[in-house]
Amino acid sequence: MTTFDRHIIRRLVQGYAFLVGALIVFFIVLHYVESIDDFMDRGATMRDVFLVYYVNYIPEIVRLTSPLALFLACVYLTGKLAQQLQLAALQTSGVSLYRLLCPYVLVALCVTGFMVWFNGFVVPRTNQVVLAFEQKYLKDAPRQLDLNDIHRQNRPGSFVTVGYFDRETNKAFRVSLEHFEGGRRLASRIDAHEMSWIDSLGLWRLSEPVVRTFTPDGREIRRTVARIDTLLQLYPRDLARTERDVESMTIPVAAEYVDQLRRSGASNIGRPLVGYYTKFSYPFANLILILIGVPLSAVRRRGGQAVRIGLGLLTAFSYLAVQKLVEPFGYAGQLEPALAAWLPHALFFGLAMGLLWHVRK
Repeated sequence: MTTFDRHIIRRLVQGYAFLVGALIVFFIVLHYVESIDDFMDRGATMRDVFLVYYVNYIPEIVRLTSPLALFLACVYLTGKLAQQLQLAALQTSGVSLYRLLCPYVLVALCVTGFMVWFNGFVVPRTNQVVLAFEQKYLKDAPRQLDLNDIHRQNRPGSFVTVGYFDRETNKAFRVSLEHFEGGRRLASRIDAHEMSWIDSLGLWRLSEPVVRTFTPDGREIRRTVARIDTLLQLYPRDLARTERDVESMTIPVAAEYVDQLRRSGASNIGRPLVGYYTKFSYPFANLILILIGVPLSAVRRRGGQAVRIGLGLLTAFSYLAVQKLVEPFGYAGQLEPALAAWLPHALFFGLAMGLLWHVRK
């Protein structure tokens, strides 16, 4: 590694760290100004807002702004080197742009790898606090899905129907558990007015259920018991879903969650699936924007840094806009969720390759 490589890495990391810090402050101030009325109306104390909510909100801000911060740091640094003719001197001496790109790519790969881990294991834990706080104090809290008449497949031939689920107490009301033999004949059915989740035991408890058993000749045997404790392949999170549940789950938990949603026959699973695949795809924006930023800013332009920063912001916000335009198609099932999560990154990776191909080497 040359002295020039170390110089690029040091200045790029410094610029990235400064911009991440500046964007954290900007996002918190902007969010507070927008949400102060909700905080005051719903009784949130300033201590809870700034020492609980925003402290836990910082990792999410870092996740969201990391690609933009790295891209702007890259554009600024490379543009300054181009304006000072340092890049031209290096290229004249036989150093290609691809060689100059190496320290940038090294930093981008390190940031991308870190953000995969950070997005998959750190951010979800802090988001649990953030989402719970928003549910309590913000009017634009995540919307709950499947409030009434919830139908789930527990396992093949076994189905659960819930009239209403209360996520605050983890209690289900008007519950039916049906078991079919041979896929057609109803063999048994359990009806209960209430079913509670017992967290310490990891099971569901039905209160005063009515148990009906149906014989092959059509007879019904009915009995009422005080309670039944049962293990289901369903958890409270599977019944009390919100639009942003996956944001508060680590990668292993989210993988189990989306697999359970598929197996149970839940509806409206496009959003959690897109959210799950985004845990892997979004960190690659850090690398892709670096591959765009270097060739975009390596050419001297009239207007200097102002023009480069303007082009950089336009490119970064176009990237974000394409993601936000494509994701709803994945939510609605019009695109495969994995494709909806990866397509914007694939498009801009193609743009990066095109820029690298056409820029002066």
